Amino acid sequence: MLAIVCMESSINMYTGLIPTFGPRVPDYLGPDWVARTAFLNEVDAGTPPGRPDVAVLVSEVDADARVRRSGVAALWLPGFLDSFFHVEQAQAWGKAGIALYGLDFRRSGRALRVPSRRDDVRDLLIREEEIHAALAHLRAQGAEQIVLIGHSTGGLQAALFADRHPGEVDAVILNSPWLDHNGPRWQRTVATSAVEKIARVSPLSPIARLKPAYARSLHVDYGGEFSFNPLHKPLTSATVFAGFFTAARRGHAMVAQGLNIKEPVLLAHSDQSGSVMHPTAAELAHTDVVLDVADMKRLAPTLGRNVETVEIIGGRHDLSLSEKPARNRYTRETIRWALRQLGR
Repeated sequence: MLAIVCMESSINMYTGLIPTFGPRVPDYLGPDWVARTAFLNEVDAGTPPGRPDVAVLVSEVDADARVRRSGVAALWLPGFLDSFFHVEQAQAWGKAGIALYGLDFRRSGRALRVPSRRDDVRDLLIREEEIHAALAHLRAQGAEQIVLIGHSTGGLQAALFADRHPGEVDAVILNSPWLDHNGPRWQRTVATSAVEKIARVSPLSPIARLKPAYARSLHVDYGGEFSFNPLHKPLTSATVFAGFFTAARRGHAMVAQGLNIKEPVLLAHSDQSGSVMHPTAAELAHTDVVLDVADMKRLAPTLGRNVETVEIIGGRHDLSLSEKPARNRYTRETIRWALRQLGR
């Protein structure tokens, strides 16, 4: 049993005032990429004083035009300490006739305005505002069908959003979603309760630091295959705040109680987990060194009535950033599944 089983959210109801993404500007991903910024309305205790929150929507230059032609789009939600830089994924989805957009949440990635407050979110549900805004943008371009893709914390966010807002998307793909804390029982119970008490009075208290080994294993500067901005996805150790951890555990409690996602869900996971604290080079290359795959398997049936799973042998935590054989299978399986669900 989770120590936090039912805590009322500070964001009980979305106001319905949907922000609009502004004009597009060039993005660092290359000449074919643009970004749009939306100024957000909802605030919580983590909103930096005098610096209104923003969210950033990233896409290829011609994404809107392709949506108008096809009527279908996909939206990618990144994880904790993460950002959208998945050029290869966008190209693969584009070849299948689906424009892929990435959303950098408030206080993360491109939308981080105060570096010392990275992912200082006290309630995950507040980020539903930028999801609504991104979906509204896609619909304004002519999207009649939308696939929601969430990775890690973004996977938790996607599952909660789909549960709370049925009919807003047409299919949900969860890429190694963070559905429970990866740690011993005492951390899931006693430590969770202790951190929740700390968060009430000092939400910015650091309770842990995430080591950079996994992120570095991905980046070209450290021998990886991918290029991303370290200002958006850090290559140094980073702080986990008490307020954020408590917000995540509140989301985990909602999952544990059972969701009722009405749309079809595909949960993709690696075939095994590696060491979180001291991963070997082999584990960094071929396992999930962030989350426990067993948790994903255990909790998949609780998400809704139409949930499928796919195991990616040799997959990393972000399956789309795995070594080529594994990521090719992840890409092929998820796109094939999405096309089937959309009847395309």
